[in-house]
Amino acid sequence: MREVAIIGVGMTPVTEHWSSGLRELAAESLHAALQDGAAGRPDALYVANAYGALSSSQAHLGALVADFSGLTGIEASTIESGDASGGAALRAGYLAVASGAADVVAVVGVEKSADAIGAAQTESRSVSLDADYEAIHGLTLTAQAALLMRRYMYEHGVEIGAFEGFSINAHANGKRNPRAMYRNAMRAGAFAKAPMVADPVNLFDSAPDADGAATVILAPLERALDMVARPIVIAGSAAATDTLALHDRPDPLFLSAVARSTQLALGQAQATPDDVRLFELHDAFTILTALSLEAAGFAERGKGWQWASDDIALNGRLPISTFGGLKSRGNPAGATGVYQAAEAVLQLRGEAGENQVSAATQGSQTALIQSVGGLGSSVFTHVLRGFESYQSGRR
Repeated sequence: MREVAIIGVGMTPVTEHWSSGLRELAAESLHAALQDGAAGRPDALYVANAYGALSSSQAHLGALVADFSGLTGIEASTIESGDASGGAALRAGYLAVASGAADVVAVVGVEKSADAIGAAQTESRSVSLDADYEAIHGLTLTAQAALLMRRYMYEHGVEIGAFEGFSINAHANGKRNPRAMYRNAMRAGAFAKAPMVADPVNLFDSAPDADGAATVILAPLERALDMVARPIVIAGSAAATDTLALHDRPDPLFLSAVARSTQLALGQAQATPDDVRLFELHDAFTILTALSLEAAGFAERGKGWQWASDDIALNGRLPISTFGGLKSRGNPAGATGVYQAAEAVLQLRGEAGENQVSAATQGSQTALIQSVGGLGSSVFTHVLRGFESYQSGRR
């Protein structure tokens, strides 16, 4: 297996792109990433998309994006794994380069949520649930998150305000991010007063659906060193699944796929949770944040909510959602995992601008990024390191 590095990144703003379609957004981020990585024509293209077939009436995105981007003829395919599609495509690209099947791979994540509104949007999202036992009864992802949150609050004696710090942190970081959908700060006390979406999940608790595209360019590390000044190494890559239907899980408050994929990825990188200095997790709902912190090994069961403090700020012990996360940057569904990767690369390069994590953690960072489909049904976890840090860890 060859060592794999990220050599280029490109992102569009996350918003409602009424004047751009899937192909335009994807091409914009792809060309930006190719320029950033000083890369020519890639050998392969993997396009992550979750809901385009329904919300945009467009499937077969591999060929579409390759054609529109001027790359007709290369290997190209679409990767779908619900909201974890971006992480799945990143892993596919990683495996292609690591195995030697390709040298330069472009991983593009793109989503156009604004193409469907109201009931049509809800319906398009519900295809990632169990159609026979969940979606058919009108259950939605938000409703499932509400069930988990209510159970968590009951079992651990936690009030809704205990989760507020996660959203406050996301908006504090999103305010600094020019690509974020919502750049407004959140005042203390506002969280618990927000209108309910699915009790106890409220408007300030859930991430907004959005449009956007992000791209990362992958190459073998030995070649990457001749292409860019600061390649970012993918030191660990892993995937795991849990049951698709929430009611089939023996313990719905434990995200087993998060736990397994995190253990595998950190083990591959020869790291532990104590080594992680940056965690881009899938904060579609604050309950997912708390449960992910627990399953990934950063908190004991029932105590993940305690991280909703200054410890997760840019200068904290474990910065999370450093560009606003899904909550403030916005959630372009299938593209989210690729945004996470691109944002972590900027952090490890020291190019995150006002969103840069504290100087004390620069240079020796181990970044963990995690893309979650559904409420933990499919999880893709990657460990990223700067080349200098990676070299030191191998000695």
